Amino acid sequence: MVRRALIPTVAALLFLIWGTPPAAFAVDGTRTPASPSYTVSLTSNTSGSTWTGHEGITFTNPSADPLTEVYLRLWDNYHGTCPSTPITVTNVTGGTPSPLSVACTTLKIALPAPLAQNDSASIGFDLSIVVPSGADRFGRDGSYNFIGNALPVLAVRDASGWHLDPYSNNGESFYALTSNYSVALDHPTSLLVPATGTSVDTPGTSGRTVTTATAANVREFAWAAGPFVKTTSTTTTGVTVNVYRVSSISSASASSMMTTAKNALVAHAGRFGAYPYGEADVVLDNNFWFGGMEYPGFVLDVVSSTALAHELAHQWWYGIVGDDEYTSPWLDESFTDYATDLYNGVSGNNCWNNVTWQSSAEKISNSMAYWDAHSSRYGTVVYTYGKCALHDLRRMIGTTAMENLLRNYASAHWYGISTTAEFKAAAQATTSVDLSSFWTTHRIDG
Repeated sequence: MVRRALIPTVAALLFLIWGTPPAAFAVDGTRTPASPSYTVSLTSNTSGSTWTGHEGITFTNPSADPLTEVYLRLWDNYHGTCPSTPITVTNVTGGTPSPLSVACTTLKIALPAPLAQNDSASIGFDLSIVVPSGADRFGRDGSYNFIGNALPVLAVRDASGWHLDPYSNNGESFYALTSNYSVALDHPTSLLVPATGTSVDTPGTSGRTVTTATAANVREFAWAAGPFVKTTSTTTTGVTVNVYRVSSISSASASSMMTTAKNALVAHAGRFGAYPYGEADVVLDNNFWFGGMEYPGFVLDVVSSTALAHELAHQWWYGIVGDDEYTSPWLDESFTDYATDLYNGVSGNNCWNNVTWQSSAEKISNSMAYWDAHSSRYGTVVYTYGKCALHDLRRMIGTTAMENLLRNYASAHWYGISTTAEFKAAAQATTSVDLSSFWTTHRIDG
């Protein structure tokens, strides 16, 4: 995501103020709960700013360590004033809920019995979503509603334990395994509802439409609702692209962004592997305070070809090749900005000559805990220095080797999770030159 208006946060204090720390570590480190399937049915009010209904989640435990609880991440409760929250979960079935924690963004649900390896379970709950005012990834801009990260999703347990990191408005805190979604959205027919996945509209009650969106192997689900103007086209590789614009954006701007979307999807697919989702929705509003925000098959953007190429590159770097965005934001932001440079024909020559560190603690591979406490440096180091490091790696190992590295690395981590250690090992395997000093010079630890 392109974010430049940065809000400082001292992350070290957040757990003290906001809630409980993560639970004990998983012994075998297997990422769990796995293979989540989300089934959601929501009905909106007349403006699309309030949604109520039900969400059910089934999941499996691939770990040898039993699951005694799961955690829901209610990310958008950051936008409320805890305990007054825009996302409300009630009537939980399949487990016993605890009070909200981590600034009301986490809900622990104790399972009725430990879930053994390879066993499955289900939970369900009633859900209410109230979209706050403001052109944001979760916000309302006049008649237009943007609803990202609003559906509660399962937190991940891995070798570091449960990931219950605080929300970051500076970047992302998200970390999810690929999941399947079936989401039925009942709304006034006057509202268009772009969404993750492939959507089918059917008539609802008088004056209403039910948009049912299905998506496989995605990490999250987002949608929008409003009187958008929609245009549709298809890439040369057969991907359907829908551009939705608010009324203040011209048809010429939308047409230009459609061209960028189609070209970028084709270019990124050529470098990293075929786009697997069949459809991409681009939602345009120049009132966003950020350049753009990515979700699977769904992008929020201002009218900016560079921002759009960046957000569409995120379909590969975080969407397809996932990572723990709180711990290692460089694994998607640096890679995505590098991909954007490649799309724009930017070589990055001599870019490392412009690198100036502000402290010995400043590193490309730092977590969002560091960047929320040093927010003015986040964009410079993670985006600019990060992509510059990848340009330098390309020059060190050779262009063909770098192209093969990224394509093969994406293939090996398709629908999986990338770590810094795994990428460094993959890069080292492409060359006989010892890269240890390269990582030290570029301040990439892990």
